[in-house]
Amino acid sequence: MHRLDGFGTTIFAEMSALAEATGAINLGQGFPDTDGPELVREAAVEAIRAGRNQYPPGIGIPELRHAVARHQERFYGLRYDPDGEVLITTGATEAIAAAVLGLCGPGDEVVMFEPYYDAYAACVALAGARRQVVPLRAPAFTFDPAELAGAVTDRTRVVLCNSPHNPTGRVFTEAELAAVAEICVRHDLVAVTDEVYEHLVFEGTHRPLATFPGMRDRTVTISSGGKTFSFTGWKVGWACAAPELLRAVRTVKQFLTYVNAAPFQAAIARGLDLDDGYYRSLADELRARRDRLCAGLRAAGFEVFVPQGTYFVTTDIRPLGETDGMAFCRTLPERAGLVAVPMEVFHDDPEAGRTLVRWACCKRPEVIEEAVARLTRLSRRPVPAAEPEGGTGGRGRGR
Repeated sequence: MHRLDGFGTTIFAEMSALAEATGAINLGQGFPDTDGPELVREAAVEAIRAGRNQYPPGIGIPELRHAVARHQERFYGLRYDPDGEVLITTGATEAIAAAVLGLCGPGDEVVMFEPYYDAYAACVALAGARRQVVPLRAPAFTFDPAELAGAVTDRTRVVLCNSPHNPTGRVFTEAELAAVAEICVRHDLVAVTDEVYEHLVFEGTHRPLATFPGMRDRTVTISSGGKTFSFTGWKVGWACAAPELLRAVRTVKQFLTYVNAAPFQAAIARGLDLDDGYYRSLADELRARRDRLCAGLRAAGFEVFVPQGTYFVTTDIRPLGETDGMAFCRTLPERAGLVAVPMEVFHDDPEAGRTLVRWACCKRPEVIEEAVARLTRLSRRPVPAAEPEGGTGGRGRGR
């Protein structure tokens, strides 16, 4: 049996096709509809004109590796050697894939939280490993430490942790992260942390798992410039880890893409040194869009779980008299001129997310306003049954 059996056409392909066919506003996939800072854009142009268009070093250009190291120390007090503990990757997704493939093999197990970014499940499957999921339950989307402890077996190799969390918008508390750290230390496990939304925090504080006692040298910390600078198409990410862990990631990464995005690496390096005002304004602007979309969704009758960070807002459709999120999303473009994503595709147990729907708030204010206006078209009548168009394997891509 092929390791990716069951991973068919993504839900995002289906929803995007519906948006195009109907002229609906696409609040399904998580990318902004405006470019990031002019200084960063111009840095990319300068690099292209300067001829930085050929293969960069396999571990990434020196100025970006040094900029990542400065960023980790500046914001979190974490010190990494830019020459031996920082690796530049093709976005965070490649870093996650390389980490899982480099650290796990057939028969190993990866503990992860559910709902989860869909690529996690695919990466674990590619490694021939198995996933053990720990549920994050609404309304707070927190987890039971006893269930986390119970998910660990003698085959567990990695704990995969994502905070701020896609798709729920949850920012893990210090107590929750301490519970993860304690499990890793007690069982001698490696943590792989996905922190791409680290600067998109509205309430609470993002603290990297690597800052907890005993975790710096057993954590692969992953992030990227895509969300922080609103250049998701550039696909510039990184991994920071102790040398022995980073070697495992680098060994795999070199056979995936080898290198990427030479001029964009230089631009992201420039961006990482922007002052604190930029990072504050980024979160403030997105918080305002989150609040406007949440208010519109609430007024339309949804139960709204207000996110503490990320691009995403989760809602429950049951107050509208509806119970099937997949059917709801497939008919939403015709009913309201909007596209959203059913959360069941982010669960091992689809029933756990059957009534939940995810919306992206990372759009221009005028787009959010139009989306809110279109929400008034919704009625309380049951959603008609909808047949899949072209078939979907239920796994989406959102990063």
